[in-house]
Amino acid sequence: MRGVAPVAYVPELGATLFTKRDDIFEQEKRIEVFCSAQPDGLMSILMGENLMRKDGAAHMNERRAIFPALSPRTVRDHWLAMFDAATDRILDDLAPRGACDLVTDFAMPVAAEALKVITGLSDMEAGEMDRVSQGMIDGISNYAGIPSVEENCNACTALIDAHIDAMLPIVSANPDQSLLSVQLQAGLSMESVRANIKLAISGGQNEPRDAIAGTAWALLIHPDQLAMIKTGEASWLQAFEEYARWVSPIGMSPRRVGKADTTCGVQLKAEDRVFFMFGSANRDEAHFNMPESYDITRNTRAALSFGAGPHFCAGAAASRVLIADVALPKLFARLKGLHLTGEVPFEGWAFRGPTSVPVAWPC
Repeated sequence: MRGVAPVAYVPELGATLFTKRDDIFEQEKRIEVFCSAQPDGLMSILMGENLMRKDGAAHMNERRAIFPALSPRTVRDHWLAMFDAATDRILDDLAPRGACDLVTDFAMPVAAEALKVITGLSDMEAGEMDRVSQGMIDGISNYAGIPSVEENCNACTALIDAHIDAMLPIVSANPDQSLLSVQLQAGLSMESVRANIKLAISGGQNEPRDAIAGTAWALLIHPDQLAMIKTGEASWLQAFEEYARWVSPIGMSPRRVGKADTTCGVQLKAEDRVFFMFGSANRDEAHFNMPESYDITRNTRAALSFGAGPHFCAGAAASRVLIADVALPKLFARLKGLHLTGEVPFEGWAFRGPTSVPVAWPC
């Protein structure tokens, strides 16, 4: 599509797809035309109107409110030590086993334990965090309208609300730097507080989980590049950011056309649906040489792995630290001789990642 029809309507999706990196980078900032506010969209209906579904002053007000929980300084000075401790505990349990699935046994609990402390929902089990996150991801990707998927999503959001209710008196009496607490301190409505925590769980569990397991897989099938990291010629951050470009855990972001416009030669009507295809943008030949290849020495500055413009991912700093400073280096340092033992299937397109990464190591 990038070469033949870079902006094209796809009837099966009921949406116009933007596939080139520069088009997406430029148009995403035109919020008067490409609106994040989508009151009839799946995310708003199923999860509530979070900051990702607001534009302009409303968006910035909530973004400022959550910043104290997710700023680079907070991540380094407060959350990093907790990420370290939780990852060590998980590896202590895994190391004697000699084999595991990196998705379910390592990446999932590492991401969940980090998200528990960041959100403030510390009483939620790791498996429960993963389950409700996946349920919401499935729900907001349910463009086919499958009833059972919607029902499961509603059950997952109700469970999150119950956990929020249980923690409210605790964080109210003892304010902290969690997402729940800083929003309450900022005076946001409970509707916004709940919706933003659900947003954090839907994105903050699945994507780090998939990126941790996926980057480990990418390095295991490219041992020469893993060796470069071990000799100091490259970094874990380069490995993660190239994986995020190559596979794009967040492959698409939807927008509602706020007013009629002609963009890139295509006429759009008010209320049309647009998909910005980050996965395609990250393999745009105009910016990346041999984009189908995984190369940790590549300059990934042009990648849109965390989005662009006003809706750049608020959790980017936490993701980079958790994945590149904690999960990956600790995994390879602790499990010497780590190697794949089976096939690694991937699924998803709006949200993409491995469903299983079977590995083993000598005990």
